[in-house]
Amino acid sequence: MIIAVTNRKLARHSFLEQIQRVIQEKPDGIILREKDLAEQQYKELAKVVMKLCENASIPCILHNYWKVAIELGADSIHLPLTVLLNGIPVEKFKQIGASVHSIEEAKLAEQAGATYLIAGHIFATDCKKGIPPRGIEFFQNLCGQVSVPVFGIGGMTLEKEEIIMRANGVGICMMSEFMKI
Repeated sequence: MIIAVTNRKLARHSFLEQIQRVIQEKPDGIILREKDLAEQQYKELAKVVMKLCENASIPCILHNYWKVAIELGADSIHLPLTVLLNGIPVEKFKQIGASVHSIEEAKLAEQAGATYLIAGHIFATDCKKGIPPRGIEFFQNLCGQVSVPVFGIGGMTLEKEEIIMRANGVGICMMSEFMKI
């Protein structure tokens, strides 16, 4: 599985044009992760992106603003671990993802109701310049400690999907690669 993760600041084109380009690549889902937007700005953008995704039959996973997700009828949300741990109405969502950076965080997220995890950063990436990657051994160990599906993020390319799958992951999340097409 390949999930696209958005970042307007990396987009080579207008953001909505970039979303259209991503949709043409047919990812298995798109996480609308625009964490610098205020809640109302995010909501307005989410309405448009959700419609584009719906028209292309690609799941749109909203990020962080779970109240907006409920209001817009989204059934999937991806959350920073701190937001998940503060308590959300998990019964409102079919899928709840959480970003984790350690085995301890992964266990906490699973206990708090996460149905999938994104673990990273696995490989070197410009998004985390100067921060050493956690590596494939970390990723494989983390996958073995939880019962929910785990995606790898950080320095991902299509060629690295197989490495992640061999390490018991379910797929990859790509940001830079999708925002630069």
